[in-house]
Amino acid sequence: MSLSLSESLAINEIARFLYDFLPGNPHPYANQGISFQGIAREMNLLMFWQEGSKLPAITTLLENTLDHHRDLFCDLILEIVRRGLKYRNNKGNPITREEILKINELITKIDFKIPELWNNDFLNSLPSDTIENEKQQFDLNKLETLKKSLVDFVLINEQKRGFKFEKFLKELFDTFGLKPKSSFRLVGEQIDGSLQLEGYTYLIEAKWQNKPVGNADLLIFRGKVEGKASWSRGLFISYNGFSKDGLEAFSKVGATNIICMDGQDLYFILEGKISLNEAIELKARRAAETGEAFINIYGLI
Repeated sequence: MSLSLSESLAINEIARFLYDFLPGNPHPYANQGISFQGIAREMNLLMFWQEGSKLPAITTLLENTLDHHRDLFCDLILEIVRRGLKYRNNKGNPITREEILKINELITKIDFKIPELWNNDFLNSLPSDTIENEKQQFDLNKLETLKKSLVDFVLINEQKRGFKFEKFLKELFDTFGLKPKSSFRLVGEQIDGSLQLEGYTYLIEAKWQNKPVGNADLLIFRGKVEGKASWSRGLFISYNGFSKDGLEAFSKVGATNIICMDGQDLYFILEGKISLNEAIELKARRAAETGEAFINIYGLI
């Protein structure tokens, strides 16, 4: 029995769509089943797999299976998806909900429906391009709002500015899911807040003053962090940055337990060029490698 023209067209579409789900032939030292050829072998369809270019080989496998072993076609597609999920996850490029929905649509063109691929629990477990795009758009809109408020702080008097700056930072941390805690006092000393990232708790010091922060303030905050749990870290955020002399003096007192961020860093983050989480991680790694408490994000990426 030969395929109809519409079936041949559908098979060509399916083959192109499945192309990136798996390698054509297995790597010599990898799992031999994680490939189109490996699946064909295990399902006794290897006679339909041709060596050479990958796309024609996939097309031939699908065409001949549909033509000569129609009862195995859905099992073949399901196995490609099953192993493709594992392969793509390991590559850091997981199969999305939209891709599975597209496969379902294409398969209906040859009058098939694979119940497992229509299962709502399965579909809802997959990452979604649409949801991620909507979330990213929301985040970008939120960042734009925060950026405008940061610009407006320049017009506020110094006393009110400090309070609003702390509130701004809490909203920023919330936006990136860092579980912020507002300011609190411990036996007379104030910490402007804390956040959690990658299992670490960072105590926060935030300043908006007319001049750069110097060595004295850095040492005071270092002491606050040092006096808490041994695993605590500190994040010092100064809108107007840190003095060169202050940073040099601070570097001579020993290993740092704090990292620093300035206004330029904040704008870089608010413009969506890097996430706050990644910025903190890069600064923490640099501090661990070099002992530098501060380096501008521009110098890290």
